[in-house]
Amino acid sequence: MADTSYMARKSVADIVKSADGGERPLAKTLGALSITAMGIGAIIGAGIFVLTGTAAAQFAGPAIILSFILGGIACAFVGLCYSELAAMLPVCGSSYTYTYATLGEVFAWIIGWDLILEYAMGAATVAVGWSGYIVSLLHNLGITLPPRLAAAPGTMVKLADGTSVGGLVNLPAVFIIAILTLLLVMGTKESARLNNVMVAIKLFVVVAFLALGVFFVHPANWHPFIPANTGEFGNFGMSGILRGSAVVFFAFIGFDAVSTCAQEAKKPQRDMPIGILGSLVICTILYIAVAGVLTGLVPYGELNVPDPIAKGVDVIGLTWFSILIKIGALTGLTTVILVLLYGQSRIFFTMSQDGLLPGLFARVHPRLKTPHLSQTMIGAVVAIVAAFTPINVLGEMVSIGTLFAFVLVCGAVIYLRRSDSGANRPFRVPGVPVVPILGILFCVLLMTGLPLVTWMRLVVWLVIGLVIYFFFGRNNSRLRHPERHVG
Repeated sequence: MADTSYMARKSVADIVKSADGGERPLAKTLGALSITAMGIGAIIGAGIFVLTGTAAAQFAGPAIILSFILGGIACAFVGLCYSELAAMLPVCGSSYTYTYATLGEVFAWIIGWDLILEYAMGAATVAVGWSGYIVSLLHNLGITLPPRLAAAPGTMVKLADGTSVGGLVNLPAVFIIAILTLLLVMGTKESARLNNVMVAIKLFVVVAFLALGVFFVHPANWHPFIPANTGEFGNFGMSGILRGSAVVFFAFIGFDAVSTCAQEAKKPQRDMPIGILGSLVICTILYIAVAGVLTGLVPYGELNVPDPIAKGVDVIGLTWFSILIKIGALTGLTTVILVLLYGQSRIFFTMSQDGLLPGLFARVHPRLKTPHLSQTMIGAVVAIVAAFTPINVLGEMVSIGTLFAFVLVCGAVIYLRRSDSGANRPFRVPGVPVVPILGILFCVLLMTGLPLVTWMRLVVWLVIGLVIYFFFGRNNSRLRHPERHVG
């Protein structure tokens, strides 16, 4: 116990010193409006374009609207906890670094290993969605890809004649991952201007879909609003709303990026809760509206596809509008894949520098200045997963991994209030420990909505991670064996 608390105190001091840059703190230039805009840009992405239809078709029906509300409430509590940690430990190492500074190395390893489910598997999930949209767009342009080469095994693809065939390999998903991995290896960076353009495109796509789609809604598609449960937990009814919320939680995971703005906020006590809660409220409203329009355009049972928004605009019947929406969705999804692949390599980079992963993950190309070996390995693994794994399996794994990470983040806030009560906190979560506990409870509630097989996959994944830690990470840790990392 003493060793764990020592690691926490040492990590907090070192991280804060590093983040401050000695005597050069970050410039406080961001106001509440800027932080809110960044939050909207980070949140609007894969969930709304990819998993909304799947969750409606398989779990909640039109009541997917209620699933989004439940997910938004959970994120509000977690977002406040992220804000406090980001203001106290203003670094780019994500919840891995936060956990290292609070709960110690073992928990840091667990969260770092778990984040593979959020970043790498998240990139694979979005790539599968990207594949669905590019296939649909090419079909609009008169180009038809062989269905078996654009879907994973276990995925049934409906043909024009009404028959269905099983997928063999998802080549478009492999293609986009390969291209973006190459760009990241070559050193491509997203500028703030490019990010703003992408945010504008994503918002335009969502708003345009709502503005035109509302005139083609068939209210009969909303009945029954909560389809009767089939007798199996999670298949419609109230349990279906819970499972749907756990699946579409993927739509909210980008909000944790907002917390990294804390150190640059002009008035963090005011601007951070406005930025985080404001972006969550706006995006939740947009999600609810999109879910309502989508299930009004297409009977929910027909939305079990990787490109549900494309399915909705096809029903409208305006080819030019369909092409426009799909191009916008592809643009938004491409940037999400890029950011997730980038984020995974940087987490591995940090873990490697800490000695918990082999040194090759921190090896930087002498000319390109990128972790080229790590990025290439990550891209290859993600491409293989996207090629052969159905989107529903991927989405559930991303959600349970992210929710597990959020539980530890909320717990870290409670722990730090006791272990480092005197530390400077530009932003403080109100009502501790009540708010963090509510965050934990809502995340656990959503996790219970996921099927048992997903829990089993999580347990197996964590066991594999612990085996690697105790056989490699613990013996090579920079914190435990600093003499091995001199120079």
